Amino acid sequence: MIRHTGGPEVIEWEEVALGAPGPGEVLMANEAVGLNFIDTYHRSGVYPVDLPGALGMEAAGRVLAVGPGVEWKEGDRVATFGPQRGAYATARLIPAEQLLPVPEDVPSDLAAAALLKGCTAEFLVERCAKVQAGSDVLVHAAAGGVGLILVQWLKAVGARVIGTVSTEAKAQLAREAGVDEIIRYDHEDVAARARALTGGKGCEVVFDGVGRDTWEASLDSAARRGILVSYGNASAPVTGVGLGTLASKGSLWVTRPTLFDYYRNADERRAGAERLWEMIRSGKVRVTIGGRMALTEAAEAHRRLEARETTGSFLLLP
Repeated sequence: MIRHTGGPEVIEWEEVALGAPGPGEVLMANEAVGLNFIDTYHRSGVYPVDLPGALGMEAAGRVLAVGPGVEWKEGDRVATFGPQRGAYATARLIPAEQLLPVPEDVPSDLAAAALLKGCTAEFLVERCAKVQAGSDVLVHAAAGGVGLILVQWLKAVGARVIGTVSTEAKAQLAREAGVDEIIRYDHEDVAARARALTGGKGCEVVFDGVGRDTWEASLDSAARRGILVSYGNASAPVTGVGLGTLASKGSLWVTRPTLFDYYRNADERRAGAERLWEMIRSGKVRVTIGGRMALTEAAEAHRRLEARETTGSFLLLP
């Protein structure tokens, strides 16, 4: 939990006695917890939360007990990606409506590594940007947790993918995921290289989860009437967006989507998750677990994530 916002050092641990689940609630035991950039936004105050407050959106495990009016059963395999926080725990009480079934052929560590990031990729590609086969698409941080899944999803729908990375090791991971062209943003001009790789026209779609540090490059990399999807703030939030700039750059479309506007109800949540499991089963999407740490080491995991020292999905184990 956190009592005030700040750096990783504000994360604290305390033992809490959990009572029996109430109406509409489930007592869930966590077997694996997913680490996500949104956790750092809650911790640092980028996304305001009530204090003191819990951290963690994503976890997979089993049902220990159910309250009145709940259809889940003791022993059911389940996972969640929120919106209620509190996944950084060995067990928790959670509204039953926020749980999704985990298929028997999906291990808990894979479910915790894949669910939030995979559903993010699903809605970004298929329902937000509606990427078409043959499109040139730029993916920032292509070797990150969402980035690697985005790359594979885009290739599955027939897009040509250009990915930005900072090291040769990350470039190799992105290539293994299917990236067609690599841009090393640590020593290349991203926009100039993106335009060179697209014959000068730019990319029909730009996926930017970095934020402020890549905003100008994203604008300059987009094709006329292209769409810029700003879905994260890994560096810092984008501010001061000028509509006139969008016109001068080629009548660009810009959106700042959030997962829960595309997963508003139980039907949307289940459909999105089933689409993800389908993509994993088919082999079109492989989830890379880049590291595991004990849940009690969450502060160090946050530090590594913010320093861009992680690749793929990172797990915290209770």
